[in-house]
Amino acid sequence: MPDWLQQTFGNAPTEPWRTLVARLVAALLLGIVVVGIHRATRGRTSDHSTTFPATLVMLCVLIAMVTQVIGDNFARAFSLAGVLSIVRFRTIVRDAKDTAFVIFAVVVGMSAGAGQPTVALIGLATVAIAAAIYRDHPHEAAKVLHKKTLIVKLTWTPELETQLRDALSKHVSEVHSLGASTIRQGSAMELHYRVILLPTASLPQLIADLNHLEGVLAAELRAEHSEN
Repeated sequence: MPDWLQQTFGNAPTEPWRTLVARLVAALLLGIVVVGIHRATRGRTSDHSTTFPATLVMLCVLIAMVTQVIGDNFARAFSLAGVLSIVRFRTIVRDAKDTAFVIFAVVVGMSAGAGQPTVALIGLATVAIAAAIYRDHPHEAAKVLHKKTLIVKLTWTPELETQLRDALSKHVSEVHSLGASTIRQGSAMELHYRVILLPTASLPQLIADLNHLEGVLAAELRAEHSEN
């Protein structure tokens, strides 16, 4: 290695490269196990796309790398916290269980990066047992798949609200009001509902039935996890 390169990068103490590779590979394998536990206990009840399992694995590896960089240097730890504090994430983890799995992946990656595989393995076993005990049931999976957010813009009258709920009862099993606001300088209202569709419900027919109601200006159906 050239002298100038060694002077630039050779001051900081580092682990042998074989140790670094072993820890990162361990983090990768442990991350795959975390994903396996997530899939086995959550199934299709998680409302995230297929990118979520990949994110869990990458988190394990990245946190293991971060642990190697920080080591016992508190200054680096605070610097890293400052850098991460300016990062803004677009995707919000809305499910509390999925949030727990994100933390799970972080801790497992940290254990692998710190060279404490025993902590990671015991933690994997313990969390797997807890996740299995409180695993999601098939009827919860069906609810997640059919859960939608309905937005209706209308000129409100008490009669119209009754007609609206009657129309919804043909297509949904549950209706929950989320909020209401005025639009068009107060001449109309925008109502938000959380609905769970019936297995036989037709989305085009639902929207068509709502639009046929006199006073309804527009109707929109979104996936529950959609962002505005």
